[in-house]
Amino acid sequence: MLKFLDWYNTAAGMSITVLTALFGRFWFLFALFLLFNVIDWLTGWYKARELKQESSMVGLKGLLKKLGYWVIIIVAFAMPLALVSIGTIIGIDLSFLGLIGWFVLASLMINELRSILENLVEAGYDVPAVLTKGLAVTEKMLNKDNDKTIEVKQRE
Repeated sequence: MLKFLDWYNTAAGMSITVLTALFGRFWFLFALFLLFNVIDWLTGWYKARELKQESSMVGLKGLLKKLGYWVIIIVAFAMPLALVSIGTIIGIDLSFLGLIGWFVLASLMINELRSILENLVEAGYDVPAVLTKGLAVTEKMLNKDNDKTIEVKQRE
């Protein structure tokens, strides 16, 4: 039993070290987003099975969509990193741009949670309204400024 605990502690410590090196001290947020991706994919699969609408092509499309989300996150964190470096070279503090990545991650997490709840509702589960409405309000608040920007561009 002690050998197993030693192996477990070593594996867990190495995993957390690698995740922290890759994603920083907030690695658990990225791990949580990955968990939401998996749960959304599974609930989507279950919903399709219940509604007799299973399709390998739709499943592949969903998987590619999840990979696309990760590409968006990489870009959202890498772009500010590059721009902050350029700002340092020219003497302008652009460190606030780091918030872009966190905003994108939060938006995508809310999107995944809404999708999970929608899948469960469509599969016949009775999801409390406080969850569905709460996520809708949160998403609306996050996208409020984005909607204003789109309106201004459309008027121009």
